[in-house]
Amino acid sequence: MTEDSGMQQHDRDEAFMGAALGQAEKALEAGEFPVGCVIAAHPEIVASGGRRASSGPAANEIDHAEITALKRLYESRYPGSRRELTMYVTMEPCLMCYGAALIAGIGRIVYAYEDVMGGGTACRLEVLAPLYKNAEIRIIPHVLREQSLALFCRFFSDPQNTYLQGTLLAEYTLCQK
Repeated sequence: MTEDSGMQQHDRDEAFMGAALGQAEKALEAGEFPVGCVIAAHPEIVASGGRRASSGPAANEIDHAEITALKRLYESRYPGSRRELTMYVTMEPCLMCYGAALIAGIGRIVYAYEDVMGGGTACRLEVLAPLYKNAEIRIIPHVLREQSLALFCRFFSDPQNTYLQGTLLAEYTLCQK
């Protein structure tokens, strides 16, 4: 990859992450945990989603932004190769979402903010079963990290938001202010 094409990819990554941040902002405005996701096939977004069902007394641990976006990708009947798709997420995917992206055949994951409590992208695929071991995926961390961190700081600083309050993730995030 040339330096120029590397810069073009970086610019595309920032633009698509900006769209994921928009999804996260919508989630935050709705009182949800501020995770947003877009799945892109340059030059367009083919699916998107934000975190749902994280507020209230019985938080749901299924409706993550990545799962919502993957469902929308399947519903769209995207005709292209999934290997050419990139998933942009405002927080490092958890094991569930990382596994779902691997099974879906997503070629790249770009994330903004590291999940020190539940991030799954450091999982050693070579020790897993063939379905995961044979997956080919590139992980690119920390694209627009500061903008994502700002959303998580807003979330954890608001006493109305009880989801994950008092956890390692909340403490780590708030000490970064």
